[in-house]
Amino acid sequence: VLERSCEVVDGVNVSLRLWDTFGDHDKDRRFAYGRSDVVLLCFSIANPMSLRNCKVVWYPEIRRFCPSTPIVLVGCKNDLRYMYRDEQFLSLCRDRSPFFRPLRESDILSPEQGRSIAKEIGAPYYETSVLTHFGVNEVFENVIRAALLSRRQQRFWMTNLKHVQRPLLQVPFCPPEPSPPQVIVPPPQFEDDMLSLLHSQMYTDVIFLTGKVGFAAHKSVLSAVCNSLYKLFTLDIAAEGTLGGRSASDSSVVSSSDSSVGNFNTDTEQLLTESPHSVITCASFCLSRSHHNANQNNVSETRHGSVRRRSSCQIHPESLTHGTNIPTGVRRILDHRAYQCISIERCEGLDHRGRVTSSIQTIVTLANVITPSAMQNCLRFLYTGDLDHKMCINMTELLEAAELMDIPELQTFDRELCSPVQLMITSGQHSQKDIRADLHEKFAQKVRNRMREVCLHQGLFSDVYFQLEDGLCCAHKPILMARCDVMAAMFRGDFRESSAKVVHFPGVTKCCFQQLLVYLYTDEIDDTVTPSNCLEILELANRLCLPRLVGLVEQKVIHDFIKLSNAGKDTTEHALRLLEPCQMHNADQLADWCLYHIAVNYNDICRKTPKLLRNLHPENQAYLNRNRWPPVWYLKEYDYYERCVRERQWQEKPPKVFKRHRNNSTSGCLCFTGRSRNSDSKRAYRTV
Repeated sequence: VLERSCEVVDGVNVSLRLWDTFGDHDKDRRFAYGRSDVVLLCFSIANPMSLRNCKVVWYPEIRRFCPSTPIVLVGCKNDLRYMYRDEQFLSLCRDRSPFFRPLRESDILSPEQGRSIAKEIGAPYYETSVLTHFGVNEVFENVIRAALLSRRQQRFWMTNLKHVQRPLLQVPFCPPEPSPPQVIVPPPQFEDDMLSLLHSQMYTDVIFLTGKVGFAAHKSVLSAVCNSLYKLFTLDIAAEGTLGGRSASDSSVVSSSDSSVGNFNTDTEQLLTESPHSVITCASFCLSRSHHNANQNNVSETRHGSVRRRSSCQIHPESLTHGTNIPTGVRRILDHRAYQCISIERCEGLDHRGRVTSSIQTIVTLANVITPSAMQNCLRFLYTGDLDHKMCINMTELLEAAELMDIPELQTFDRELCSPVQLMITSGQHSQKDIRADLHEKFAQKVRNRMREVCLHQGLFSDVYFQLEDGLCCAHKPILMARCDVMAAMFRGDFRESSAKVVHFPGVTKCCFQQLLVYLYTDEIDDTVTPSNCLEILELANRLCLPRLVGLVEQKVIHDFIKLSNAGKDTTEHALRLLEPCQMHNADQLADWCLYHIAVNYNDICRKTPKLLRNLHPENQAYLNRNRWPPVWYLKEYDYYERCVRERQWQEKPPKVFKRHRNNSTSGCLCFTGRSRNSDSKRAYRTV
């Protein structure tokens, strides 16, 4: 009030003085009433008792002391009409006072209730909000107008105040459009799952021998990550001949005349025991004695000849099902700097329950220069895209092993982090982290693409089939168990699926299951998921307890909805059809977004598809009626405001009526006139 003590309204300079008479100041109010020009009668729209007191208590007292003073009824705290459900507002109120009682919907007064009391006491009605600054300036301007109009009745003020208007109508306050709910996707666990897959050694099918130490791994993962291992594992071991030579720049399997197979150094064999972390990935398999003796034979048994390699689209013999006998004891000498020989043997080891079992393994014997610690770090990098930085790593051995095994990403990773020039330029740990994150992201994207190509499209080294509603789909047990707890429980427990080659999956189509496999193998959502077909993958993700897949599907569907809405297409019908199925399958974020989208477009839906609204669950209908935007009270208030504006325009400028003038020829009875009734009816009365 002090800021607006001097105001100009309709060309009249006015000096304001405000007398606040709240509380029990009865004596002060008597002095204020006698000298007041206008009275502001205020109440809170969140307190029905205050509105009742305006009529029962305060209005009789005002008329007792000020019988002819104009009164203006003002509803305060207008913002509480839409903020009483806001969580931030409620938490702020709780922080300010521990005795705060949340407002209920029944406590909020509608504009109709305030206007009806204003009509009974003969006062104009306005609403204000100090928080949003709505109506504050407007109220003071119209209060000044009411006071000046009451003075204009006096002869002294009649001329000076002839341009003062009546108190203007207040445009109803429209609450702001609610913000869309944020979609939170659980953080990725792909690297942790792949690391647990490496450590668990579940359903491994390849063993790398470095001296007397073996490392168990999975051919499906390594083939997708490393090109040289892909060519090695798809090599036809039973064919005669060895690997042919190539230049050092080729990406194929390397041949070298310097490679030799001999007795391993005892110092190299002890490297594994010196590292505390190397026990994790050691293979717990017992090889046959014939294979151990064969490693000590002379390399002169190597035969040179043509090389026959398996086609990239052909499935490895270990992926065949239904009783195919895989030959064991097949051995192949390789002329390669990193890999000396490869063979297929039946090995004994411990299964996931701790019981002794036998399985067919591919044995790859590595060269002497590849130490156990270097091989362990290479496997960790191929599975996770990163190294164990808590472990003391010999970078020289690791770089040599990466070069021999043809892993260019690991070579780049090591050189970028270990180069002294690079360390001088970065001069800080944060720069190293940025470089490492960039390299890791590039390698991860390559792994996703290769996993999609090798494991999903080609089905290489698959060991289980799923019988779906419309066909068969192959997969890899170890990857499924590492990425999905339900799959791990199914294959690890005493269920019949743990030993079955074909697993029946009822109620799931092949397209939906392939979308699931894309997520499990790449940690990404498939591009074929759309708002029209997302319900099936949401149901399957809910059955398999995959919250991140549910979040990714919700995020993609909402993004597609927003994209279609920005293109001008109607998406409300899709949202109506998705709402209740999403609530059923625990896709709560997508269901909340559908509720928001329906509530924001509620008026359009009522005109276009009211039947779909009536088919919703009563709880959803009640929620939409309570949270629709714009709210019902605003629509009613705006209709009332427009009606009052038209009435006031008619009062200030009444319409002109044009009278019809009849000619002499057309006067008299219509029966004897020369013109028809239709021609006369065209000259109707017009209003402006």
